[in-house]
Parts: sequence; structure tokens; C-alpha cells
Amino acid sequence: MRTVVAAVIEREDRRLLIGQRRRDDSSPLKWEFPGGKVRKGEAAEAALTRELREELGVTLAKCAEMGRVRHQYAGTPEELEIRFFAADVEGEARPLCFEQIAWVLPKELGDYDFLAANRELVANLATGRIKPVEYLQRS
Repeated sequence: MRTVVAAVIEREDRRLLIGQRRRDDSSPLKWEFPGGKVRKGEAAEAALTRELREELGVTLAKCAEMGRVRHQYAGTPEELEIRFFAADVEGEARPLCFEQIAWVLPKELGDYDFLAANRELVANLATGRIKPVEYLQRS
């Protein structure tokens, strides 16, 4: 099993940051929350810090785990465990590894073509069942 971390970054205006995969990437032009694979021996929070710096040029200030999902994409040998984190970052996000990024309201998430592994979280965010800020306040 491969562990993946993903950040749900919420601004004060409640908008969430999403990124669109590049057209030459696997699952081209699908939308996702920023993050990536945890390296061998790396803690999840350290992986999240590294991925956010590499993908968006931002620094992770604080995070709190919101949930986990297991998913296996067709044609891939490995099952993924995706750990979703509410994240607070410092700096201006730039699409360093994405086709583009967008700040969207939770209710607008359904307008974007997300990776299959993100769909349950997207539904919970869009309906208000999960609020990232509440996870950060608890930590």
C-alpha cells in the first residue's frame, strides 16, 4: 500500500484551493487537492510540507488530519491510502506543478472533474458536512 497526503487549504473567505493536473500527467486535467506520495521513512506531515513547497511554493504553517480513504485506480498494481489534512499555509500559492489552480467555494466543487479518490471528500465539503477550519481549531 502506498500512502499519499493531500491538503485542503481554506482561505478566510471560505474558498478552497484545488489544482488541475497537467495534460501530460497521469489522469490529465483532473482536479485534486495538492499533495503527493509519502517517501519511505518520511512522516506524513513532512511529506505534506515538502509537497506544498514543490507544488505551490508555500510553507505549511499548521495541519490537522481530516480523514483517510483507500482507493485503487484501474490499471495500477498498488492500493493508495490517501490522508487528507486541513492545512494553513504561508505565502502566495502558485501553480508550480499544476496546469492551473483555483480558489473555489465548497458548493462549487461539484463543477470540477475531480480524481475518483477525492469524490467522497468533495461531496462532504460541498454539503458542509466537513469544514477544514474546524479541524484546524481543534488541533
